[in-house]
Amino acid sequence: MAKPDVALTLIGGPTLLIEVDGLRLLTDPTFDPPGTYQAKDIVLEKLRGPALQPSEIGRIDAVLLSHDQHWDNFDRSGREFAATKTVITTPVGAERLGNGAMGLAPWQTMPLGDLVITAVPARHGPRGIEPISGDVTGFLIGRPDEPGLIYVSGDTVWYEQTTEIARRFRPRLAVLFTGEAKPRANVHVTMDSNDVIEAAHAFAEATIVAIHNDGWRHFTETQSELETSLKLLGLEARFRRLTPGRREVVTL
Repeated sequence: MAKPDVALTLIGGPTLLIEVDGLRLLTDPTFDPPGTYQAKDIVLEKLRGPALQPSEIGRIDAVLLSHDQHWDNFDRSGREFAATKTVITTPVGAERLGNGAMGLAPWQTMPLGDLVITAVPARHGPRGIEPISGDVTGFLIGRPDEPGLIYVSGDTVWYEQTTEIARRFRPRLAVLFTGEAKPRANVHVTMDSNDVIEAAHAFAEATIVAIHNDGWRHFTETQSELETSLKLLGLEARFRRLTPGRREVVTL
């Protein structure tokens, strides 16, 4: 089968429109303007609104929601948007959302048009953080003969189960949620430069795209800082930087 062209449009934060094989998928919808959110014992502050509004995006065939419990991945407007869409997320998230949301356990696969969607493990911080952060999932988007064509990390750090994803699959595009988020204390709960470098080596054939690394006060590593680290190790040619609001085609 021919290598596909994948079109990517970064809306902002974790929200990315992925167009592949005629389907249009949206990750973690966030469309609120800047503002603050009370989240248990902390306050999250959004600094930048989306590059596109929901009315500008067009048809969406499915929402790939890494988790529903954190405002920076699923804000008020994002929840309203997703209420009328097919949502694929964690099993516990699907229970909370109701309304036909579908929950996939790690390594579970479902068909979507001519594609297959596979849930893959994610851990939203260091070992032991699960009771605080809750369940999170990543996704693989692919074809029946190549189910791991595109990897979307969701909010995760690099750990032994993400290494297992690399062992089982050979994605040609890896969309990584980065920014070294530190919403509390000095514990990072999304990928930092070291995690991205590990991913670049593990997914040796993949183009690397980094998102979810600005627009919120709790992000501590910028896209530019990440790029500097990749350049230091000679990995910059593998990296594709997206401009928010601009549709960009990646040939895999």
